[in-house]
Amino acid sequence: MANLTTKELDLIKAQLGEEQNLIAKYKMYSATTCDPVLKEQLSTIASKHQNHFDRLVTLLA
Repeated sequence: MANLTTKELDLIKAQLGEEQNLIAKYKMYSATTCDPVLKEQLSTIASKHQNHFDRLVTLLA
């Protein structure tokens, strides 16, 4: 892993927070809709943001 600057670390941490917010929102939207097609699409979007979050965490390891 390359050494990250303080600014890069701060940006990654900020993005982690954004991804967490998006994951929570899309999971909530998926849980509250009755349309099965929309529910699946929202769950897929939540999973993509979870993947983004997980990949960002690896930059900090």
